[in-house]
Amino acid sequence: MSIKKTIPALIALFLAGCASYRTDTPIRTAELPRSFQGQADSTSGATIAWREHFNDPVLIALIDTALRNNPDRLIALQRVEAARAQVRGAKGALLPEVGVAASAGVRKFGLYTMDGAGNITTEITPGQIVPIDLPDYFGAFTATWEVDVAGRLRNLKRGAQARLIASAEGANWVTSQLVAEVAATYYDLLALDNELAVARRTIASQEEALEVITAQKETGRANELAVEQFTAQLLSVQALARMIEQDIRETENGLNFLLGRYPQPIARDPQALLSALPLLSAGVPSQLLSNRPDIREAAMNVEAARFDLKAAKAAFYPTVTLTAHYGLQAFSTEYLFQTPSSLAYGLLGGLTAPLINRAAIEAEFRGAKAEQIGALHDYQRSLLNGVVEVSNALANVRTLQEVDSLKSRQSEVMVRSVETATELYGAARAEYLEVLFAQQNALQAQLELFDVKRRQRFATVDLYRALGGGWR
Repeated sequence: MSIKKTIPALIALFLAGCASYRTDTPIRTAELPRSFQGQADSTSGATIAWREHFNDPVLIALIDTALRNNPDRLIALQRVEAARAQVRGAKGALLPEVGVAASAGVRKFGLYTMDGAGNITTEITPGQIVPIDLPDYFGAFTATWEVDVAGRLRNLKRGAQARLIASAEGANWVTSQLVAEVAATYYDLLALDNELAVARRTIASQEEALEVITAQKETGRANELAVEQFTAQLLSVQALARMIEQDIRETENGLNFLLGRYPQPIARDPQALLSALPLLSAGVPSQLLSNRPDIREAAMNVEAARFDLKAAKAAFYPTVTLTAHYGLQAFSTEYLFQTPSSLAYGLLGGLTAPLINRAAIEAEFRGAKAEQIGALHDYQRSLLNGVVEVSNALANVRTLQEVDSLKSRQSEVMVRSVETATELYGAARAEYLEVLFAQQNALQAQLELFDVKRRQRFATVDLYRALGGGWR
C-alpha cells in the first residue's frame, strides 16, 4: 500500500478510535417529592442574613469572632484562593508562552565527520578558518504556543472555573455550619445556666426544709429517718449542681474552640433562653436547590467533572504546537551585536498524535469518567440529604412547640405542688415523703422544661441551616 493511501487510513482509524470514547454519561437519579418540584417562594427565612435572624447581640458578637478566627473557615477560604490560582493558570495555558533564552558554549566536531572536514577548509571570517574549538553565543526571545484545536485547554479552564465556584460554595457551607454550631452551643450554654440556677434554688429550698425537719426531730415531731432522707436528697441535688457546673465549663470551652481562641469566660445572660424564638418561614422546600451551598457545590463539581472528561477525551486528538525564536547568535562576542549578520530566528510547527500504546491516555479518560459518575452520585446524595434534613427539622419545630406548652404547664403544676405539700406537712396533714417526692418531681420537671427549650433552639437553628441559611 502506498504512503498516499496509508496516511488517510491511519487518520481514519485514529479518529474512529477517538469517537469510541463517549463523554455523555447517563445516570438515573431519584425523583424529588412532589412538594419539592416546580415551586418558588421568596418567603423562606433562609434568605435572611444571620445578623437579622438572630436577635441576641451576645450571640451575634460570638459569631463575628468565630467567622474571623475559626480554623476550619480559614482553611476553606484558602481552598478558594488555591482554586482561583488554578483558574489563572488554566487561562494562562491558552496563551503563548514568551520568554528569554541565553546560552554560551563551545563545540568541537570530529575531523573525520562531515562538519569537521568541511570546517577545516571553510573561512568563518575573511582569512580565518573555522576554529576547531568553535564558541557559540546565543540570546533570543522565545515563544511556545499549544494551539487548542481539540479544546483540551479550554475545557481544563472551564473545569477550573467550575471548581472555583464549587470551592466558594464549600466555604459558604462551612460558614453556614459554623454559624449554626456556634448558635447551638451558645443556646446549650444558656440552658445549662438555667438548669444550674434551678438546681441552686432547689438546694436553697431543701436546706430550709432540712433545717425545719431537724428542728422537728428535736421536738419529737419527726424522726432520724426523715432527717437522713432530706439530707440524702440535698446531697443528690448538690452533686447534680456540680455536674452541671462541669458541663458548663466543657461547653464554654467548646464554644471558645469554635471561636478560635483559648478557654476564657463568656459573658452572657441566661434569661436570653426565655426570649422569643426567631421567626422563621420555611418557604417552599424546592428552594433547597438555590439556598443550600452544599448542593450548589455538588452541582458545580458535576460541571467540573464534565469538563475534565471532555479535556481527557481531547487528549486523544492531535496536538498542534508552534515554537519560535528571534535573537542574536555568533561565535564571538565581538560579532554578537553586529546586525543583521548576527540575527537568528526560527519558526517550527509540530503536530503530534498518539497512535500506539495509549494506555496512559485511556487510563486518564476512564478515571475522569469515573470521577464524573462519582460527582453525579454525590450531587444526588446531597440533594436527598437536604430533603431529609428539611423534613425532619420542620417536623421537629412543630413537635417541640407542642411539647414546650405541655412541659411549661407541668412545671407550673409541680412547683405549686411543692408549696402545697410543704403547707400540708406543716399542718400535719401530709407525710414528709410527700414533700420529698414533690421536690424531686418539681426539680425534674423544671430540668425537662429547660431541656425542651434547648431542643427548641436547636431545632430552629437546624431548620435555618437545613434551608440554606447562615452564610449570607
